[in-house]
Amino acid sequence: MAAGGADKFSVLLPTYNERENLPLVVWLLARTFQESGNNFEIIIIDDGSPDGTQEIAEQLRKIYGSDKILLRPRARKLGLGTAYIHGMKHATGNFIVIMDADLSHHPKFIPEFIRKQKEGNFDIVSGTRYKGNGGVYGWDLKRKLISRGANFLTQVLLRPGASDLTGSFRLYRKEVLQKLMEKCVSKGYVFQMEMIVRARQLGYSIGEVPISFVDRVYGESKLGGNEIVSFLKGLLTLFATT
Repeated sequence: MAAGGADKFSVLLPTYNERENLPLVVWLLARTFQESGNNFEIIIIDDGSPDGTQEIAEQLRKIYGSDKILLRPRARKLGLGTAYIHGMKHATGNFIVIMDADLSHHPKFIPEFIRKQKEGNFDIVSGTRYKGNGGVYGWDLKRKLISRGANFLTQVLLRPGASDLTGSFRLYRKEVLQKLMEKCVSKGYVFQMEMIVRARQLGYSIGEVPISFVDRVYGESKLGGNEIVSFLKGLLTLFATT
């Protein structure tokens, strides 16, 4: 286990059709880590994007160096949970950052996650849209209501002790994330929620940092009717089994 200033942060970036967003998110990540003086690596897990995301990732690796950018592609779309498991196998950091590659999560919050972790020695630090000065920008009312409603339902049924269950911008101790991955059964939209519920069950400590979530700038949102149905099914399964 690295100690103090020897901490290393592995950012897992699952991508699918993110060729426009990837150069900018990588640049912002590199700048953020360099300015805050933290050691880092970015692991890009591309699920066979047809838009040339992998070629862009390859160019970024040449620019930033293969010690900073690791490209670990997969042949096709296999889901978020398995992308993290795949990425984690290649991570050399003792902390793992998970985030979206579509610019909805700004890397500027990562130093705050790191500060919060050190402050309370937390196992997990989760970005929250629903506390302090956190918020959501660029969503229509329907999308906001779905997100708020999903979060409220989860709070009532599962009492997880964290304010944002469906967010996917978090910092984990590597060994904690590995343990949670072994326990998690959900796929897709429910996966993030189950991670927090299982963390509570296993007695891991969770800190929260308010974040601004900005709807994707390029490309299509991946939340549709199917995701909402599978979210509700997953929620009820978790309710029945935890």
